[in-house]
Amino acid sequence: MRQILFLLPLAALLAACGGNDDLPPMVGSGATDNTRAEALYQQAKTAEDAGKTKKAIKLYEELADEIAYSDRAAEARFRQAQLLEQQGETLDAFDAYQKLIAQRTGSGYYKQAFDRQSALAFSAADGDISDSFFGIKSGLAANKVIGMLQKVADNAPRSPVAAEADYRIGEIHVRDGKVNEAVVAFREVVENYPTSPQAPEAQFRIGEILLEEANEGNQDQANLNRAKEALQDYLSQFPGHKRNAEARRMISNIGGRDLQNSYDIGVFYEKKGEYSSARYYYEEVIRRTKSGELHDKAQARLNALNSN
Repeated sequence: MRQILFLLPLAALLAACGGNDDLPPMVGSGATDNTRAEALYQQAKTAEDAGKTKKAIKLYEELADEIAYSDRAAEARFRQAQLLEQQGETLDAFDAYQKLIAQRTGSGYYKQAFDRQSALAFSAADGDISDSFFGIKSGLAANKVIGMLQKVADNAPRSPVAAEADYRIGEIHVRDGKVNEAVVAFREVVENYPTSPQAPEAQFRIGEILLEEANEGNQDQANLNRAKEALQDYLSQFPGHKRNAEARRMISNIGGRDLQNSYDIGVFYEKKGEYSSARYYYEEVIRRTKSGELHDKAQARLNALNSN
């Protein structure tokens, strides 16, 4: 029974960690063997200086994995990641930086690793990093890039880098035509980082992509209302932002669509012979407009109905 009770905290720790990269290194008899670590480091450095990069990477990785608490471990992991990056092994380099970030938060290499990891994720989001499949190079798959950006955001929650990472996730969803996912991502930016430079742009983008969705055929009133509300929230929360004038024009256009929709509904009911409903919608157009082509058309139709 005592053995079982002893193992429970370890089981809880393992369950709480998302993957092996996030686990603290296991402490074995050689985990702090600085003599062996120094010997391995020198072997790796000699291989690196001789241009034997793959061998150096392997030796640096062995040191960081097997002698995780030695004085050279963090430096070895950082050199492993740097060499992988230089070799164009972007995802492996990203993962190596992640191991250093997750396991050695107190290391002097922590910030450098985080900065390089962030740079890789943002370059991937920009499409500047390619993957090779049967010798054919293409941009990294969206799910891989999103995974990288999420790691960056998780490593520095509530930071400016996290706000940028979450915003980029929204843009990737837009690019892939995933409107609902994009709206969710942009809302998270606004809610979690309201004072960040990305927040006003994210709120504007919500209204913009909902309006674009309506333009592309899904023009029901609910979509237009959602777009209008998002743009009004943008103007309310971020007055003076550079896209305020654009948002006002978009809201005005939505209002024009509302009026056209009311007129079209009036015509629909008139053709069906439901004249009281037709009058209601024509009167709504007249009430909401003081003049203009649509106002005059609605007034003419109402006059015709009233003369019958």
